[in-house]
Amino acid sequence: MLTAHELFGFMSPALAGEIIAFAYEGDKPLYRMTLNAVAETRKVRPVFLERQPRSERHTTMLAALTRPALELVAGNLIRTWLVKKQKTMLMDFLTALEIPHNEGVVDDLPATVDDAKLKAAIEVLLAKYPPEAVAVYLQAFNDMNEANWPNLKSLLESEPRLQLGNHS
Repeated sequence: MLTAHELFGFMSPALAGEIIAFAYEGDKPLYRMTLNAVAETRKVRPVFLERQPRSERHTTMLAALTRPALELVAGNLIRTWLVKKQKTMLMDFLTALEIPHNEGVVDDLPATVDDAKLKAAIEVLLAKYPPEAVAVYLQAFNDMNEANWPNLKSLLESEPRLQLGNHS
């Protein structure tokens, strides 16, 4: 399974840019935390990055987010983007799996899930959302939750539409 910093390394620059732009436009504290962490790893002051044109700054930030040292920051960025911007995708997935949730948030995930239900739930997502966003969500879901479903891992490794790096 891919960790958060690896997800940033494999996702398309367009999607990675969308995630950073979401933080910039919709969650200033998250954006500021990310900017400060990138500045710290690059051994520069945050103001150095702030003075760069936004496109250049975001490119710098995305390059840094692919490094293991920023795993926690990358994870926070992806989780926030999923929970705030992709909430309907989360809700659709959990509803298709018949897992009780509160607007996409689950208190207790089952240890396993039926293969047929899982495949059907993934098909629902792929029919409704961009495949790359679905792939990022499912990778993050399987990596960042305590329930690590072997059948989901297998599908993420074998289903071509869920392979990161295949999307432009």
